[in-house]
Amino acid sequence: MHTVAVLALDRVIAFDLSTPIETFGRVRLPGGRAAYRVRVCAPTAEVDAGAFILRPLWGLDALAEADTIILPGLADPTAPLPEDALAALRVAAARGTRIASICVGAFTLAATGLLDGLRATTHWAAAGELARRYPAVAVDADVLFVDNGQILTSAGAAAGLDLCLHLIRRDHGSAVAADAARLAVMPLERDGGQAQFIVHEPPTPEGATLEPLLRWMDENAHRDLTLADIAARATMSTRTLNRRFREQTGSTPLRWLRRCAGCAARGCAGPNTCSKPPTTRSSGSPARSASVRRRPSASGSGASSAPARRPTGALSVGQPGAERDTRRQPPAVSGARAGALMRRVNRKTAQPVATTARIATRMR
Repeated sequence: MHTVAVLALDRVIAFDLSTPIETFGRVRLPGGRAAYRVRVCAPTAEVDAGAFILRPLWGLDALAEADTIILPGLADPTAPLPEDALAALRVAAARGTRIASICVGAFTLAATGLLDGLRATTHWAAAGELARRYPAVAVDADVLFVDNGQILTSAGAAAGLDLCLHLIRRDHGSAVAADAARLAVMPLERDGGQAQFIVHEPPTPEGATLEPLLRWMDENAHRDLTLADIAARATMSTRTLNRRFREQTGSTPLRWLRRCAGCAARGCAGPNTCSKPPTTRSSGSPARSASVRRRPSASGSGASSAPARRPTGALSVGQPGAERDTRRQPPAVSGARAGALMRRVNRKTAQPVATTARIATRMR
C-alpha cells in the first residue's frame, strides 16, 4: 500500500496538516480497499500546532518508508527549521520519494535545496518573500499548483486540496480521484481560483475510462468539434458522455475542450499536461499571465487605450494591501439601457437602499 507521510513541525498550520490526512485517508479503490496509509511524522514527541498540541505516533525515521511526503505550511515560514528534518527530506528525495508542499510549506521544501532550478508556487501573499529568500527557485504565484514530477508545490489554503486530488489522479486515475473529490465536495478540475489553468508535467496517468478520450481531445482541440463528434469518438451517447465527464472530471466535454484550446494557444498540450511555463522576467520572480484585464481610465471615461499594469513589487507576508482585486469589471451599458435602468431605480422606494447601507456598515 502507498504510504503518505505528513511532516508536522512546530507551529504547523492545522488546515494544511489536516487536508492530506483526510483526503488521502478516505480514498478507496474499486472493491472498497484503502488506497493509502497515512502517517503523521515529527522530529519531536510533541508538536505545537497553535490551538492544540500534537503527539505524533511516528518520528523522522518513518520518512524512510514513505512513498509520498507532504509538507504543510508553518505559521512562520521564515523561522529556523530543524536540521535533522531537512536532512531526512534530502535523503528521501535521493531515494526517489515524491515530496509535495502545501501553501507556505514551499519554504520548508526550498530550505532543503530541492527546489533549486525548478518552478514552484506558494500562497500568493508569500510568493515575493519566497522568491527573495530563494532566488534559485522560479516562483510562480499565478497557478494553483506546479508538478515537476518528483517535486510538487501548491498555492495556499484550498489549493492544497487541488494538489491532493491531482496526486490521487496520478496514482489511480480519474475515476478514483472523482470519488475522492465527491467526498471532499470539490470539483476534480477547478476552473476558477488563483489561476484559470493548472500547470504540471506530462504524462497523464492511465487507468480511467476517459483517459484515452481526454488525450484525443487535447490533440484535436484545434478542430471545430461538436458534442456529437466527441460522443462518437467515445462510442457513447451524448447523455452518457456528459454524465461520465461529470463523474470523472467534474467538468463538461465542451468546457474541457475550450480549456484544451486555451492551453493549445499558450503552447501547452492540454489542461492536464500544461508543461510550458509562463515567461518569467527573471529567475526567482513570479511568472505573470499573458492576459491582462482592461480597466477604466482615471479620467472616468470607462475605457482605456492600454491595459493597466499591476505594480511590479512583490507582496510579502503580512504586508498591508496584499489582497488582489479579482472582481470582474461590469459590462458596458448602452445609453438607452442606462436610462431605462435609472428610471426603474427612481421608481423604487428608499428602503432597499437604506437596508443595503446598514449591511455594508455592519460588514465594515
